[in-house]
Amino acid sequence: MIKHIVMWKLKEQAEGNHRAANAIKMKQLLDSCAALVPGMLKYETSLAQPGLESTYDVVLYSEFANKEALDAYQDHPSHLAIKAFIGAVREARQCMDYGVADDAQTKAPGAAAAEIAA
Repeated sequence: MIKHIVMWKLKEQAEGNHRAANAIKMKQLLDSCAALVPGMLKYETSLAQPGLESTYDVVLYSEFANKEALDAYQDHPSHLAIKAFIGAVREARQCMDYGVADDAQTKAPGAAAAEIAA
């Protein structure tokens, strides 16, 4: 499984709107990309929430069955169509993709071996 996490910090003003309006529009555009391709297992977006720590304005958390499913999402026409708006309103972007083979990879070092030995 591949996890794909992206965070965007938005410009204070862009495309004729303030940050808050652009964040709402961006979330709507991102949400329109949910379930675009087979192998997309999870897809959620959120905006920074008052009272909770956040240094970025918009986040996408998604999971894909494999790299091929992630690539299909990245290359899908609906995903490509929203990139121009996002590029125009973003100040910064952070992204991390990483693979998770099974539960053993997410446990502390030695925990999986201890379970096997038990």
